[in-house]
Amino acid sequence: MFEWTTGGYDAALREQIGRWLAEDIGSGDITTETTIQRGSKSKAVIHVKDTGIIAGIPVARLVFDVVDPELTFRALAEDGDSVTKGTVIIEVEGSTHSILTGERLALNLMQRLSGIATKTKAFVDALQGLPVRLVDTRKTTPGHRLLEKYAVRVGGGSNHRFGLYDAVMIKDNHIKGAGGITEAVSSARRQIPHTMKIEVETESLAQVEEVLDCGADIIMLDNMPHDMMREAVARIKARSPHVIVEASGGVTLSTIHGIAACGVDVISVGGLTYSFQALDISLDLNEKKEVGRG
Repeated sequence: MFEWTTGGYDAALREQIGRWLAEDIGSGDITTETTIQRGSKSKAVIHVKDTGIIAGIPVARLVFDVVDPELTFRALAEDGDSVTKGTVIIEVEGSTHSILTGERLALNLMQRLSGIATKTKAFVDALQGLPVRLVDTRKTTPGHRLLEKYAVRVGGGSNHRFGLYDAVMIKDNHIKGAGGITEAVSSARRQIPHTMKIEVETESLAQVEEVLDCGADIIMLDNMPHDMMREAVARIKARSPHVIVEASGGVTLSTIHGIAACGVDVISVGGLTYSFQALDISLDLNEKKEVGRG
């Protein structure tokens, strides 16, 4: 079982779910209101129509709970489970109106999160046996970062920084704006607490040497050819073995093993959260109880 954790943000997530529901429902679910008798009770099953890794079951639970706390929600699978087409992962029972009102948001979230987890697992599998950590980036859907980074963890990956606030990451435009690598690192070092790390993006061996002179904590090798990357890793480990080496830029399933073999410590893949195939998940009412019949 993968432990559900949003870092203590469950209350904030409930508020966000409320806003997402309001976006969908508006002034009311007119189709359900005009076609199904109020008070009708049903049992629904949520099942997958693809093969992949499930993520987002606790999120679906929150969605249905926000819609109607009287609904009965039974999880038949857990986040992180590998599932195949036809697997029933959830049962929901209670008000037909409530089930249908919450259906689309719950499915949308689970489909996206499961797609991210499935893609992440494929990348993790490609690194099997290699001492490399796979991480995500900030290339997430606005408003969904907490959930999408959670899905990466479900798939076996790890998280990079969550936002602009939790680490110094000096990239090409910061270097240009500051007047150079040395100037950028020195300025940041003077102003941040000693507990915060500094990462610098590099594109050449000359930049790697300059960063080593500055004493950064993490060096990113961005879009480097493998021969250059191997040379960069060798120089970094020879001069500053404590420095973490990250590879990034255009990483695919077909290239990630070769990148890992260059000796880097971390590989960041933006595509985990911005370029993935959502897992097909569906909800069906398989039992309807007429009003007054139990």
